[in-house]
Amino acid sequence: MPSEDRSSPDQGTSYAAARLRLLQDEARPGRPRREALSGLTDGWLKGLFDAAAAHTGVRGAALVAVGGYGRGELSPRSDLDLLLLHDGAPAGAVAALAERLWYPVWDLGLALDHSVRTPAEARRTAAEDLKVHLGLLDARLVAGDLGLLTKLRTTVLADWRNNAAKRLPALAELCRERGERHGELQFLLEGDLKESRGGLRDATALRAVAASWLADAPRAGLAEARTRLLDVRDTLHLATGRATDRLALQEQDAVAQALQLPDADALLRQVYEAARTISYASDVTWREVHRVLGARAARPRLRAMLGVGQKPAAERVPLADGVVEQDGEAVLARAARPERDPVLPLRAAAAAAQAGLPISPHAVRRLAAAAPPLPVPWPAEAREELVTLLGAGEPTVAVWEALEAEGLVTRLLPDWERVHCRPQRNPVHTWTVDRHLVETAVRAASLTRRVSRPDLLLICALLHDLGKGWPGDHSVVGETIARDVAARVGFGAEDTAVVATVVRHHLLLVETATRRDLDDPATVAAVARHVRGRTTLELLHALTEADALATGPAAWSAWRAGLVADLVARVGAALVGEPVERPAPGAPSAQQERLAVEALRTGGPVVALRAERGQAEPEPEAAAAEEAAPEPVGVELHIALPDRPGVLPAAAGVLALHRLTVRAADLRAVELPTGIGDSGATTEVLLLSWRVAAAYGSLPEEARLRADLVRALDGTLDIAARLAERDAAYPRRRGAKAPPPRVTVAGAASQEATVIEVRAKDAPGLLHRIGRALEASDVRVRSAHVSTLGANAVDTVYVTRPDGTPLSPEDAEMVAKRVESALTAA
Repeated sequence: MPSEDRSSPDQGTSYAAARLRLLQDEARPGRPRREALSGLTDGWLKGLFDAAAAHTGVRGAALVAVGGYGRGELSPRSDLDLLLLHDGAPAGAVAALAERLWYPVWDLGLALDHSVRTPAEARRTAAEDLKVHLGLLDARLVAGDLGLLTKLRTTVLADWRNNAAKRLPALAELCRERGERHGELQFLLEGDLKESRGGLRDATALRAVAASWLADAPRAGLAEARTRLLDVRDTLHLATGRATDRLALQEQDAVAQALQLPDADALLRQVYEAARTISYASDVTWREVHRVLGARAARPRLRAMLGVGQKPAAERVPLADGVVEQDGEAVLARAARPERDPVLPLRAAAAAAQAGLPISPHAVRRLAAAAPPLPVPWPAEAREELVTLLGAGEPTVAVWEALEAEGLVTRLLPDWERVHCRPQRNPVHTWTVDRHLVETAVRAASLTRRVSRPDLLLICALLHDLGKGWPGDHSVVGETIARDVAARVGFGAEDTAVVATVVRHHLLLVETATRRDLDDPATVAAVARHVRGRTTLELLHALTEADALATGPAAWSAWRAGLVADLVARVGAALVGEPVERPAPGAPSAQQERLAVEALRTGGPVVALRAERGQAEPEPEAAAAEEAAPEPVGVELHIALPDRPGVLPAAAGVLALHRLTVRAADLRAVELPTGIGDSGATTEVLLLSWRVAAAYGSLPEEARLRADLVRALDGTLDIAARLAERDAAYPRRRGAKAPPPRVTVAGAASQEATVIEVRAKDAPGLLHRIGRALEASDVRVRSAHVSTLGANAVDTVYVTRPDGTPLSPEDAEMVAKRVESALTAA
């Protein structure tokens, strides 16, 4: 059927022009524009419907908007969700009516989700399809027979309420599965505004729960949160020209600018705050739904036991002074007087977390409204309740979120506002800054048996990244904040100093262990100077592990745990003046020694992939510790070969060619006797220990790696050219632009060598390029230490002159600039 037979071309053109003007009108953004766009579309569709109904002679029909369009929330690139409802008119006439409605929409390039049904068919489909039922809850008349829609809405709502016991658990499961697929919007760097947990679909689900009359969501801030996400989605549609709900990194600056926000971080923070409001409301609402449904299921049995007509009294179990358990929640006791008890908020929170219970949102709201502020410094009871709350482990998270939702956390700790919903753009981080701090406390709670001051460990865990809310080095800024907060909470001067020191140096152990040569006496001495005491050292050790585990799976491994433990043992011995029982500097393990001897015997490289550890059965305690240790990332690869120039770039280049991602690496030289007479002559053998993972596919064979390494060393394999060809064949993906590489000299890090530190975006061939630049600088690599965290690499290389002495400061700076130039040009 030609387009002109279906509708007037002028009508469609007029609508398209008016729509374009509306979308370009910067004076009417947000909700007013959505409502205006819905109204404009209503008018156009009504004209189409009236003309089509007159042409086809169909009388008992209605054009109905459902879903987001039904709610009047039409975003620039939203689908038009339409239902053509009819009373059973002849199929041919109804089909002709539908054609005259749908084709003009398609002609304008608008996305359309449509259906044609009688009220009975619509009701039956809703009973079979939960998503259809949800859409009909927001059904709204666009044109036609209002009575037809009114009857359908009445029956659909009645069905929804009558079948709430079946429908709501199904909806809860749908929300849970969607959240697992798309993640939590409040923590994602590129979240889906609609599908992620805490997004627009969850907000719509809360409306459906309210329509059931079974439970209702907390209303505070919910409408504003939903409006904020809709505003961001509108702007995203206009910025991209596409119907996308994913807030990609490359779009965030443009969206932030259009919304008149300072930057992309401010945009993400608003999205996170909105998502957190919706997520918290969802948690509370679904908990209430399950409670009500559970009570309904149990009521007939209880009535049978107690006698018909008797209503069982709700059981209230004491938890703490002023706090009781009722219906699976921590609530305030009837005799509680929060207006006279400033410690009650912390006492209630601690009691709930220790009991593994959620705290009632009504109780938190009452505490926020009535409880007076704590005196400064806090009384001892308040400080102990805070430590008890933090030490409860996993249940702490939900209780802390409840306190945050009502503003109690920022009232207790004013500095918390600076990190509230603050994004962390390092992809290694799973959480926002504030949630990371709580997660660190949760991890630290399981480590409190390892330290003499568990209270200080938990406080340090909560405070260690508070400096990220301010400009500058967050560890330096955080030291001052931690000192102030510890004093505010009521710790004495000595404890406050320990907390401040731990926060200032909370990255010291892992950075030193993974980036410095532990056999260098200067490394241990530098850490000992900062730590100064065994209590601080054990707190730092536990916090390092808790912090890394709370960061994300890429931040902690058996390799890092072992390096940190080794460093702690050495520093601990140094603090008490004891010798450290460890292998002599450069001494290889038994396995490495076998490889080195073989390399010395053959005169060429020896490669061992997936090297096995000792086969002896471990002691029960050791086995339990090994089982609890984090899984290592990647597999072990050892390379041994007689010392010669070009080993580091050649080996790193071969790994890059085979698409092996270097997670960690260590290069060192060992002296082995030549075995010729009693001359005592030795030969230096290089040992390279790697932890690698295949970027995709399976691991390469050892023989292939060895063959390519031999070719790279003798010059018959041009690694640089091969890597350049591959880079040219695979264009780089779009994404956030990485900051430029930075290469620095760590001045006093060693007395035996010059330490060059490289910070750059991790990429195939990075270590190869570093090695080539060092070879071109005519320096000798004594050891190398690679640390990879997500998209970032921190590679530390100990270099000397060819005669084994450290470089002069001027030469060291020249080498650093040469390496930086090589990486910048790549």
